[in-house]
Amino acid sequence: MNTVNPQTWKQDLAAFKEKTEAFYAGELDKGSYKGFSGLYGSYAQKGGKANMLRLRMTAGCVTKEKMAFTAAAVRKHGISRIHFTTCQTIQLHDLAPMEVYDIMEGALDVGIVTMGGGGDYPRNVMCSPLSGVEKEEYFDVMPWAAAAGEYLMNFIKAEKMPRKLKVGFSNSPANLTHATYRDLGFVAREDKTFDVYSAGGLGNSPRFGVKVAESIAPEKILYYIKAMWLTFRAYGNYQNRAKARTRYMQEVLGGPEGYVKAYNEKLEEVFACKEDLDISVSPVVISKKGDGSTITDRRAKEQKQEGLYTVEWHPIGGQPAPEVFCALSDAIQEMDEVQMRLAPDETAYIINLTGDEAKKVLELTAGNTAKTLFENSVSCIGASICQVGVRDSQALLAACIKAVREAEIPDGALPQIHISGCPSSCGTHQTGEIGFRGGMKMIDKKPQSAFILYVNGDSREGHEKMGRELGAMLETKIPEFLVSLGKTVAESGKDFATWNTEDETAIDKVAAQYL
Repeated sequence: MNTVNPQTWKQDLAAFKEKTEAFYAGELDKGSYKGFSGLYGSYAQKGGKANMLRLRMTAGCVTKEKMAFTAAAVRKHGISRIHFTTCQTIQLHDLAPMEVYDIMEGALDVGIVTMGGGGDYPRNVMCSPLSGVEKEEYFDVMPWAAAAGEYLMNFIKAEKMPRKLKVGFSNSPANLTHATYRDLGFVAREDKTFDVYSAGGLGNSPRFGVKVAESIAPEKILYYIKAMWLTFRAYGNYQNRAKARTRYMQEVLGGPEGYVKAYNEKLEEVFACKEDLDISVSPVVISKKGDGSTITDRRAKEQKQEGLYTVEWHPIGGQPAPEVFCALSDAIQEMDEVQMRLAPDETAYIINLTGDEAKKVLELTAGNTAKTLFENSVSCIGASICQVGVRDSQALLAACIKAVREAEIPDGALPQIHISGCPSSCGTHQTGEIGFRGGMKMIDKKPQSAFILYVNGDSREGHEKMGRELGAMLETKIPEFLVSLGKTVAESGKDFATWNTEDETAIDKVAAQYL
């Protein structure tokens, strides 16, 4: 397997500097700059006064070295806004051009690549965050996801790529990475092989993926990745950006059956060309042992490695306080085999902790973490930062959490909700139990800030379902709606999951007066 040395990307940075300087000098419009800068994983923020930078963390794995580099950059440049994204990356915000250059180049020295973080390129390969330590998993898919991430870097400058190419690996039917509806997904089976799904995705014209192969040997995954590229080259609409996503090929090819036929024809071509894409990976062996210390806490979970624990840390809205991020980085440098794993719902997990180490991590993150299931809700960065954002999803989430806390809604009465500031579904609103998507509502012939409400989506493997769209709700009414819903569920004496399962139209009845 050919791999790209991260250091080789340094030669491309001069072009990025040139275009960035032209943009800030007013010599390049924001659309042209956005089309160029996405290759480097950086975009201008709304207003064009600062940039963001996306640090790819392959498979959501943040080693101690990578975390230390990021913390050092945060301190050096006084960065005040960090975001854990739903694609398992770390975004740094409000950066001046010189800060972007410095971080982008230095990151390559520790194996953090920003190239292809945006634009028409393979995005960060996703992986179940607790792969390798989770008791319920079928097998550890992390090494295979990492190998896929390395291989996909060879396609950064390939011709005729889809507008995004998102690849995910799941280690169990929980399907946290939405592997069954990514552009390409590898779904673990109990027999330690993968089923392969393709041509799925959320956003406009969402589609669940099509199963194109069953029970493939993990050693063969790169053949399926190359076949995905060849299928898009042959049938993808790369001339129309609005439809330059793999999911539209289902329609072009006459439905799922036509797509399976076309994909497997390309797969046969890949195998026939005799290029050796077989891979072998070394299983991750955690040699660390528990030291007898134990911990019992809502945020601490026992690993399958006896005596070791994982601590869950979900900063509200996926935005960790910089000082907490840095203090946590400092602390884990002295802990053997500890690392951070990012999840697609903006949660971070710190793994391979002894009981005493877990207590320290819990203490460090206590003031900067969700306290309830509802506070674990997901939000994209929102329109105050994102150029294409329609509504400020982060502000809405903050207002909702404040209202729910003040109303003293008990934990469990509300689910994790998903908020996207625009139709792109970065907040995965379409498959959440409750989802909101930024939009508008006409009141007395005047447009008002609103969000479209979706209910009863499901992301679990075998249960996938798009949420039903109920209608537009004024932004100002959403906190009130959620308080009303929480009170209704609490008064039933049940948790939300039970209450909602018994009558899937019950949410509709509560929401009706607010729509």
